[in-house]
Amino acid sequence: MTKPIFSCINLTVLLLLHYCESNVEQRASATKSPLTSLVVVENVDGVEAGSDEQEQSSVPDSEGHLEVVQPSDVWQTLKPGQAVPAGSHVKLNLQTGQQEVRLGEEQLKYWTQDHREREKTYVFSPNELKRAMKKIKEDMKMADKDTEKRGSMTTKFHSLEELKKDIAQLDLLVETDFQIIKRLLEQLNSSLSTTEQKLHILHELEYLVHQVDNGQTLCTLGGFQLILKCLNSSDVKLQESSASVLGSALASNPVVQVRAVESGALQTLLTLLATTHPQQVKKKVLFALASLLRHFPYAQSHFLSHGGLQVLSELFRADEGGVLRTRIVTMLYDMISEKELISQAEQKTVHDPSHDKLVRQYAEVSLKGDLLENGWCSLVPQQLKSSEHDYREKTLRALLVMAPVCLDQYRSDDFLLESLISLGDQYHGMVQAERIMGEDDGYFSEIVELIDALEVQIKR
Repeated sequence: MTKPIFSCINLTVLLLLHYCESNVEQRASATKSPLTSLVVVENVDGVEAGSDEQEQSSVPDSEGHLEVVQPSDVWQTLKPGQAVPAGSHVKLNLQTGQQEVRLGEEQLKYWTQDHREREKTYVFSPNELKRAMKKIKEDMKMADKDTEKRGSMTTKFHSLEELKKDIAQLDLLVETDFQIIKRLLEQLNSSLSTTEQKLHILHELEYLVHQVDNGQTLCTLGGFQLILKCLNSSDVKLQESSASVLGSALASNPVVQVRAVESGALQTLLTLLATTHPQQVKKKVLFALASLLRHFPYAQSHFLSHGGLQVLSELFRADEGGVLRTRIVTMLYDMISEKELISQAEQKTVHDPSHDKLVRQYAEVSLKGDLLENGWCSLVPQQLKSSEHDYREKTLRALLVMAPVCLDQYRSDDFLLESLISLGDQYHGMVQAERIMGEDDGYFSEIVELIDALEVQIKR
């Protein structure tokens, strides 16, 4: 029993001595080789195992590259100066005194047959490593600069209390519409204001008085007298602009309509239409007059009593272009159709005091006598000569609402009868073209309906 134990001890001692000797030799060789320590690098794909590059010398090449050995699932000898990927398993072979490497246990779990068939290496250059480190430092510096910049920007913003103080110090003047209109009227009334300045003021007022409240403010501040003063100016541009302001203030604003009649605006407008003025001025004046008369029987009654239809009939005859004629025809259509609608509503609705008052006001608007007296039954059909479809449509609508008054004149008017036949043929062809295009209820269909309805009235 003693000999075997002693033999085992001897064997162990010999192995230890052999290991120490091998370790000493390896340390001695380490002093001669510039690269004997292991270098751990990232596990990257390289060249295939068994290639010539895997068997190259272990020393760095002329460019200073390090050879990275790609381990596999079997032990392989690690030459001095070779680097291994992180996670690899390295051991010292006591028999050969050489280091060996293979994949670690975690790597072997994912090792496939494809990995076993190939072994890859990758070479890192010290210059590349230096450039990478330099790039990291530059990125860090840029990040620090961004942080400093954000910090400096936050110092530029003021707190809410500081902002309130700054605004208070600025002493900002915020004007209401009332204050603006008052300021503009003062400038308009100033003798120091030039014509160009007054035109600019009127333009600003036209924009403001579209609102109902601002239109009433214009009246409250005495703006009507200033506007009428500009209407009576000898400057054509001032006349045109002031008429636009007046029309905008009157549109759908009963309070302003009443003040306009009381201030004499109706007489001023009729005078401008009856005297010699450029067409652009009369267009704006007609706009203001239509805004004054629309849905306001009180103004319509005053318009008739002041010879308004006679003034319009003379203007109709003098206008050869047809632009003013169409505006006049539209105004007549509005006045007649409004009264007709009120009469129809009276028969269908329950009586109430406000509606009864409105009916009485429209009853005082007697259009029939003035239409016949001023020859409107023969004047309006002349507008059918126009080549504009829009002008024809408005004329046909006016002729229809005038039919109860002018029916006898229509039947004896050869021009009207011939025009209806000619227009009927023309527009029936246009309707057929619309239907071919898939438009059964097109624009021309409405004109055909108006022509047919007027022919029925005449032939009745």
